[in-house]
Amino acid sequence: MTDRNKIRAEWDKFSHLLKRQEIPAKTMLLQEGQISKTAYFIEKGCLRSWFNNNGKDITFQFFFEGQGVSSVESFKTNQPSSFNVESIEPCIIQSISKKDFQFVLDNSQVIKNDVEEHILKRLFYYQKLFLSRIKDKPERRYKELLEQHPEILQRVPQHYIASYLGVTPVSLSRIRNRH
Repeated sequence: MTDRNKIRAEWDKFSHLLKRQEIPAKTMLLQEGQISKTAYFIEKGCLRSWFNNNGKDITFQFFFEGQGVSSVESFKTNQPSSFNVESIEPCIIQSISKKDFQFVLDNSQVIKNDVEEHILKRLFYYQKLFLSRIKDKPERRYKELLEQHPEILQRVPQHYIASYLGVTPVSLSRIRNRH
């Protein structure tokens, strides 16, 4: 049995704690300033994390099928979330409450190890994103996005991609025309 299948089988033991939901596009699952009490797993669809910076919408991450999403810091510490989580397209998600999630972690070493691995991957992702914003020009960030995550360019509206890259939609259009 592969690791993914082992983890899926382990989650099946706790499926009664998950709530399956179909949500339309542009549904806010978490608002900036709220305390995160729920974690989500995407069965189908795309979500984004974003924050408001003086009235400007700044997207900093996209999530697709098979990925988990929450404001981990808020979820863990009961502090207000520093960002929003919103659906970009119609989604099917599984949600679990903080209490039930803690129960799963307390009762499954397999899932606990997987969650720790997921959190480390997110940390590495944020570190790479942070460094890229400091040292790379928008054109380089676009090229990396094209190479590493082409699904984003196929499924996500251009204004969110522009926000993610730190450019205006007009600048993104110019960059795309050069590639």
